Amino acid sequence: MGLRGGSNFKVTGGLEISPMVLVVFVYTSYRSKFQSLGSSSEVQHDFSEVDPKKVEPPKYAVISTSKGSITVELFREGSPEVVDKFIQSCLKGRFKGMLFNQVIKNFMIHGTSANKPESTEDWTSKGKHNHQLDTSLKHEAFMLGTSKANYASGSFDLIITTAPLSDLNEKVDVFGRVVKGEDVVQEIEEVDTDEHFQPKTPIQIIDTTLKLRL
Repeated sequence: MGLRGGSNFKVTGGLEISPMVLVVFVYTSYRSKFQSLGSSSEVQHDFSEVDPKKVEPPKYAVISTSKGSITVELFREGSPEVVDKFIQSCLKGRFKGMLFNQVIKNFMIHGTSANKPESTEDWTSKGKHNHQLDTSLKHEAFMLGTSKANYASGSFDLIITTAPLSDLNEKVDVFGRVVKGEDVVQEIEEVDTDEHFQPKTPIQIIDTTLKLRL
């Protein structure tokens, strides 16, 4: 039904509103909500209350560290369950304060919340001495993964390779790659460590931010 001039509308309390005032009110309210969302190409979406299985999941994550930011692209098509768990871990803030407590030059940087990280000798023996493993997936430099052993136990650590490596498919699920911040990864890789490859000065993850696009 069209709006005719002179016909007012009654609202709660008996107040009468003219059609023109009503139209202006509705338009202003809609415009305000639209502007609050921003342009779809510029807005940084808030995924804090989003189930990645029900909406378009984020394709990127920014890992902010005490050395700078590292942007990673997520390989959801190849590792959907691992990526979904990574997203949920980001939303719950589980990576905040996580330390890179294993840094092995020309190999990897390893962030974990475990009090006692996995045996460094185990990692180096499989990575540096070319132990014969499944060759279905090659790990290049700046690939993002998580330890299969920790993932199976319910925890989630972060591994970023710093050089092309022999295959680690037996031990690591690769679910992304660094697309920006390679220099930050290299800076972390070059820090002084002790004989157990633990940085002498703590390097931690400050926060993680999920994005639909860069």
